Amino acid sequence: MSVLQSVVLNCGHKMPILGLGTWGSPPGQVAQAVADAIDAGYRSIDGAHVYQNEHEVGQGLNAKIAEGVVKREDMFITSKLWNTFHRPDLVRGALETTLKNLGTPYLDLYLIHWPHAFKEDGELFPKDDKENILFSDVDFVDTWKEMEKAVDDGLVKSIGISNFNKRQIEKVLANCRIQPAVNQFESHPYLTQKKLSDFCKSKGIAVTAYSPLGSPNRPWVTNNDPVLLDDPKIVSIASKYSKTSAQILIRYQIQRGHVVIPKSVTKDRIISNFQVFDFDLSDEDMALIDSFDCNGRICPMSSSTTHPDYPFNDEY
Repeated sequence: MSVLQSVVLNCGHKMPILGLGTWGSPPGQVAQAVADAIDAGYRSIDGAHVYQNEHEVGQGLNAKIAEGVVKREDMFITSKLWNTFHRPDLVRGALETTLKNLGTPYLDLYLIHWPHAFKEDGELFPKDDKENILFSDVDFVDTWKEMEKAVDDGLVKSIGISNFNKRQIEKVLANCRIQPAVNQFESHPYLTQKKLSDFCKSKGIAVTAYSPLGSPNRPWVTNNDPVLLDDPKIVSIASKYSKTSAQILIRYQIQRGHVVIPKSVTKDRIISNFQVFDFDLSDEDMALIDSFDCNGRICPMSSSTTHPDYPFNDEY
């Protein structure tokens, strides 16, 4: 079995550098994927309320705990507070729902999923009669203060943010009692996010890279979109190391010091994606992969571009 490396968060907790992502995983397959991942050596699972599969994540997790394969304290479980629950009085209830769905008394990491809030007390994606998203004006700093209380009460070990830009991170840092431990954002060779990564590191904030394989199964993909896993340059590098394209893309993030959370529900791929600790990409190949950056964002959250806290209008 590969030796799983970790990063030490600014709060002192260790987070495995490789975890299983669950965004977009098909219903009915998530519990088995989590179980397969744990059997393969994964000790970190990344989920979110909005993925609507946390109950299945919990089933897979707790099955392996019951079998004695792992103990709860061996695992690092991440979830995220959705946009409709930013209002301070809703944060605790949303967290408790996640804990219930997962069948666990605490989370290792809880993130504010996006900096911008949606209208509360309704659908996860509330819309008007013209199909426009309905926004809320809750300040994420007020949301953050409730996240801090969850740490005080032992429901969460570490807290962080997701999809926050430099300016938004600075605002949290200027108003927080507990610093964000992690910023999770999209990162892959078409969108390296070097400036944001460097900024986070300068503030002691760990980076988790989502969509590291280019999310080829994202719901809005078109036939004209480039497929990162099939990029001839990536395929060529993979051939050089006798590895898969996915293994190269995962290793690329690890060597950047990023936590990485590739998603799969296919047992063979789950196992293969974990076999990335027995080789190193050369400095030259790392630089070559860096050069593929074309600001190719694949998760633009386009429905929220008019919200004042939409994160992708800034440079980084």
